[in-house]
Amino acid sequence: QVQLVESGGGLVQAGGSLRLSCAASGRTFRSYAMGWFRQAPEKEREFVGSISGNAVYTYYVDSVKGRFTISRDNAKNMVYLQMNSLKPEDTAVYYCAAAGPYSSGTYASDIRDYGYWGQGTQVTVSS
Repeated sequence: QVQLVESGGGLVQAGGSLRLSCAASGRTFRSYAMGWFRQAPEKEREFVGSISGNAVYTYYVDSVKGRFTISRDNAKNMVYLQMNSLKPEDTAVYYCAAAGPYSSGTYASDIRDYGYWGQGTQVTVSS
């Protein structure tokens, strides 16, 4: 069982940066691929990026490549989403999620792979 709690959302101007954090419970955090998703009003929840359990591999949706970076600290059971050069279209509720358990080199890009979700944190980018 994994419990996830996001933090760090807020209001930022276009071109600015935010760092989201996700605290995870559980003794086997390293066995889980971690992902970030987002959901804008009246839109489906979409994949943003994922990181493997060993933090070696990452994968991003094209719209955030070069702007967003996912990292994790397995010693602290934390995963982060650093968001730079933010755009108004990045406005959404951002969710942290866990998939697995898997071998440590696995990341996951399919929402159906994720069985554990946080409550979400709002990110608003003003133009």
